[in-house]
Amino acid sequence: MFLSREAITTPLVACFCIVSISLMQIPKLQKLLTNKQSISVEALQKDLKKESFRLNLLEAIPSFSYKNFIADWVYIDFLQFFGDNEARDKTGYSISPEYFEVILDRDPRFLEAYLGLSISSSLYGGMPNRTIALMEKGLKSLSPQIPPRSYYIWRYKGTDELLFLGNAQASKKSFLKAAEWASTYTDEEGKQVAFISQKTANFLSKNPDSKAARVATWAMVLNNNVDEKTRNRAIQEIEALGGKVVTNADGTVSIRPPEKD
Repeated sequence: MFLSREAITTPLVACFCIVSISLMQIPKLQKLLTNKQSISVEALQKDLKKESFRLNLLEAIPSFSYKNFIADWVYIDFLQFFGDNEARDKTGYSISPEYFEVILDRDPRFLEAYLGLSISSSLYGGMPNRTIALMEKGLKSLSPQIPPRSYYIWRYKGTDELLFLGNAQASKKSFLKAAEWASTYTDEEGKQVAFISQKTANFLSKNPDSKAARVATWAMVLNNNVDEKTRNRAIQEIEALGGKVVTNADGTVSIRPPEKD
């Protein structure tokens, strides 16, 4: 059976569009790599607008059968964006959610992306409402086993709700869902997450304004295998709340809660 001309040309055109849009960022990257320190804030802001335009185009065009390909490609672009500390110090993280609108729209099962979303958009971008909205949208396409360990997304959501919105009630519900989803696993990691999430939800129910609860939640951020910048921010927040971060002889970290709560 022969395929129609449309069946052949349509995916090719879509692929060409995706590649063309992605190539739009190459001159920007080359310029940044040539002499990053000499670039003005105005020039960086123009690059940010171009990148935002590119992401909006990617969000608008049809994906056909290239959804995972686009999600992976844009996630790599996000890592370059997030890792450019010099540029981010000058222009901030305002377009961070736009990366994840493309990524999670195409692949809501992309577990690692949810952590990147939380750190970049809530912790550094100051946009927890957009972060949580994207998580809620993605969770509608997920289940306890799809993708594996999807219970972590509920924990990220609960963390953002408590630390950045101060909504202990919403946070408690998210940790309860994390416990519910994790309890469907029989491995040690799942059992541990179920136990800790249930314990956190119970604590929030009794102590919604507790400093100890916030210290414990920042400790979760610290234990998420994050980058050095995020690690330092978590330590600062814990100590500002009266907690103490102690590095043990074996390299592990222990958290001492505030003396009074």
